[in-house]
Amino acid sequence: AEMAQDDVEKNKVFAVLAYLSILVLIPIFAAKDSKFARFHANQGLILFIISIIASIIGKILHLGFISWIINVLVFILAIVGIVRAVKGQAKELPYIGNISILK
Repeated sequence: AEMAQDDVEKNKVFAVLAYLSILVLIPIFAAKDSKFARFHANQGLILFIISIIASIIGKILHLGFISWIINVLVFILAIVGIVRAVKGQAKELPYIGNISILK
């Protein structure tokens, strides 16, 4: 997705915060008008939700190992997202990038 350069520069910090677990709430509420921050907040929110679901399933079904693997994959995707945010890129993450929660 093509983003306005001033939006990207002003909102990189929010875009990075989007990938840090519960901190995804900061860009969701504090950078509502930034397309760039919203793009990354959407991806960060999806990762956060996947992580929560994996943890719940891991606890209920005693599948700690599978939960751990999922959370490692979430962590790796979060790192990819952070790197892209710092570079000013709005590129979808593999596997989850096409899911849209935030409009």
